[in-house]
Amino acid sequence: MTRLTYDRISKWVLDSTPLYDAVATMDTVTLIRSAIRGLLAVADTELQARLRARLSRDDDYARAGKPVCDYDDAAAREALVDALARDAYALLACLDEQQLGPEVDKAAQLLATVVGQDLDQDADDGVFRIARRVAADRVISTVDPQARHGHKTSARGFNGYKGHIAIDPDVEIITATEVTAGNAGDAEPAADLLADDLPTPVTADTDTADGDHDDSHGDSNLAADAGATTVAIAAGHAPGDGDGNGDARSVRGLEDQQGPAVYGDAAYGTGKLLAMLETAGADIFTKVQPPTAPGGRYAKDRFVIDLNSGTVTCPGAVTVPIRPATAGGGTAVFGPACTSCPLATQCTSSTAGRTITISRYEAELARARAAQHDSAWVADYKATRPKVERKIGHLMRRRHGGRRARVRGRTKVAADFSLLAAAINLARLGVLGLHRAGGNWAAATT
Repeated sequence: MTRLTYDRISKWVLDSTPLYDAVATMDTVTLIRSAIRGLLAVADTELQARLRARLSRDDDYARAGKPVCDYDDAAAREALVDALARDAYALLACLDEQQLGPEVDKAAQLLATVVGQDLDQDADDGVFRIARRVAADRVISTVDPQARHGHKTSARGFNGYKGHIAIDPDVEIITATEVTAGNAGDAEPAADLLADDLPTPVTADTDTADGDHDDSHGDSNLAADAGATTVAIAAGHAPGDGDGNGDARSVRGLEDQQGPAVYGDAAYGTGKLLAMLETAGADIFTKVQPPTAPGGRYAKDRFVIDLNSGTVTCPGAVTVPIRPATAGGGTAVFGPACTSCPLATQCTSSTAGRTITISRYEAELARARAAQHDSAWVADYKATRPKVERKIGHLMRRRHGGRRARVRGRTKVAADFSLLAAAINLARLGVLGLHRAGGNWAAATT
């Protein structure tokens, strides 16, 4: 991580951008064969001889690339995948319970990962086939095994890493950078980006604030989110005077705070990050997504969630208790009450009735949602947060060394991204007219 510090910084805007990896994404056949080649390459002469004795395919694994096969023939493809899988598992079995050096151990772990993530063995015929699923945290290349497939939006995917930045919007200087795998949530490195500036470092993981989920397995709300203004009122945090022009600080319950301000889009509206920022006394300008429900049914914000009394009231005026969960939060199960409710078809499709999930960060999410309706909050957000988009545009101006990484591995990509941010900062300082005056650094005055 690179960090720039200077006096009187009081605002930070957070954002991320995709960094494409410097290698080609591999398909399953290439992944497995490349991992086998990698293991053979790091084995010493004696171990390599023992490993090669376990191989059954007519392949010396000496050359890179895809093996010879009639890829238009489904049966030939299936036979190739099965043969590669059996060679891979034979090598792993040969290494089982042996003391391995660090390079061999790393190569063996990579081989085990790629065969485990992409293959399933048929229970009937024992043939290994490509799995009809996508493994979580899937390795996409043996050349850069830390790269991942990610999505900046639901419609735009990429392979590689995410570059995260924090900027001071007043002078448009990048104050910190971080690089994560491409599938990491934007909020995950937020605590690291703000670690030197906020007094309470807490991990901010992906406790997202999406909407209700209505399905045939209990109609549970699977997202950990709050129910908007109704929750804030029930929890004792009134959203201003009701005219839409109340103090945004009052909406957030931070009347006595004079702390820094943190801005971010909806990707940073996670319960855990909001809790961290509240604990640190920060003014929070991160958006939180509104609750949603499938099929246009009643979303979670149509329910009155009273955290003080521990109850939830549905649109049909039925009140049920919140059943606490061990890790915090809980569930409100309406069950039989939905059977005779005239609003049931507008609320749930489950025969078991509606269930509302209460997040452990319900109050924080509710306060953040309430703040978003304040006109002063909206004006401040719109005037400040977009500045980070311009800074990302400066960083990504060149494709090679900007959008596309020039190196492999997260550590090297992070160092290169930090160097790029430093260069952009130097250019910005030149625009600001930074110069020495009386033994101190000063910006040009206009």
